[in-house]
Amino acid sequence: MQKIVALCKRRGFIYPGSEIYGGLGGTWDYGPLGSLLKKNLKDLWWKEMVQFRDDIVGMDAAIMMNPRAWEASGHVEAFTDPLVECKICHQRFRADKEQEIKEHETSHKGEKVEWTEPMNFNLLVKAYLGVLEGKQSEIYLRGEITNGVHVNFKNVLDSTRVRIPFGIAQIGKAFRNEITPGNFTFRSREFEQMEVQFYIKPDESEGKKWFDYWKQNRMDWYLSLGIKKENLRFRDHAETERAHYARAATDIEYNAPFGWSEFMGIHHRGDWDLSRHQKYSGQDLSYRDPETNEEYIPWDIETSAGVDRSALFLLIDAYSEENGRVVLKLHPKLAPYKVAVFPLLANKPELVEKAGKIYEDLKQDYQVSWDARGNIGKRYAAQDEAGTPYCVTVDFDSLKDNTVTIRDRDSAKQERIKSSEIRNFLKGKLS
Repeated sequence: MQKIVALCKRRGFIYPGSEIYGGLGGTWDYGPLGSLLKKNLKDLWWKEMVQFRDDIVGMDAAIMMNPRAWEASGHVEAFTDPLVECKICHQRFRADKEQEIKEHETSHKGEKVEWTEPMNFNLLVKAYLGVLEGKQSEIYLRGEITNGVHVNFKNVLDSTRVRIPFGIAQIGKAFRNEITPGNFTFRSREFEQMEVQFYIKPDESEGKKWFDYWKQNRMDWYLSLGIKKENLRFRDHAETERAHYARAATDIEYNAPFGWSEFMGIHHRGDWDLSRHQKYSGQDLSYRDPETNEEYIPWDIETSAGVDRSALFLLIDAYSEENGRVVLKLHPKLAPYKVAVFPLLANKPELVEKAGKIYEDLKQDYQVSWDARGNIGKRYAAQDEAGTPYCVTVDFDSLKDNTVTIRDRDSAKQERIKSSEIRNFLKGKLS
């Protein structure tokens, strides 16, 4: 993890939040490469879930909601963690994290550590609306993005032609009062989610069919992004650990350096959400089948993935050290820069001009990196660490025959092609 954290800062993937002010625990800023990686990940997810499907539509709900919505969803009452507090240093830990508690005790080097009784702490982050002090309304920043979809269920039905089974997809920020954020970006106080709420007929066989479908669908998608199969697994929730409303729940976990860890879940939520919002709002959220006239509250199969956790595990999985070089073997579709363009020497105007034309041309279709610093070996090393799949070098032969050297990140092999063929070469490799 130390190598991953160092690489992320060195190459502009992830920085500590508010670092020049000493930071703010559990917050992270995504740099030039990290913001591109997250954008690529979210764009691929949106294409897969919305653009390529006829049974899912998208939306983007507000972060701030009427507080009544969080009462309906159960977050105000039940969105809590039982925590114990160390009486020596007053750090708090989740009462069920026995290993973390034991490790903390050893940090006090022989001192006898006493703990408080478990106390519940609400994870919702409070905010205040209004300009007059003392007359502000207390609201919550959303603890998950799910609620914004459910409260718009009827709006989506009335404004589109969707019919059950159908889904509503959303990508957005969520906020939690994590007491012990840690493991880099794995547990943060501000994070992003990619979710689909997939509404189905309330039928046991339909529920099992779609739950199993989405489990495999999501696993296959992460495998298609290049994550090693041996580093992924399903973990079904035991009946005793499932949320009270969940009919079934499965996590997809990654074999991280800090152990098997959840980064997305598939949850059979039944009719909990729509029924509760119908009750608390007084609005009819039932669905009428246009063919049978049957009316019912749909069940919901949710797929919920953490953007930040997914990005972290993709970085960890892609990291490799080979023959003294660090290579980030990101899938080309995820790589922040698809190609880098170099003039062999920065002090030769004719090389810089020719390389510049290639760079400007490729920029029309790809995110392209330009680098004319230092020797060519150092430039290759920098692009390997950034995960750039291909590097194009313009040298003196390029001036004679319009050929360039194109280098593959993973194999470090180089081949000579016509500059006019670069586009077709990249299209074949990156599509």
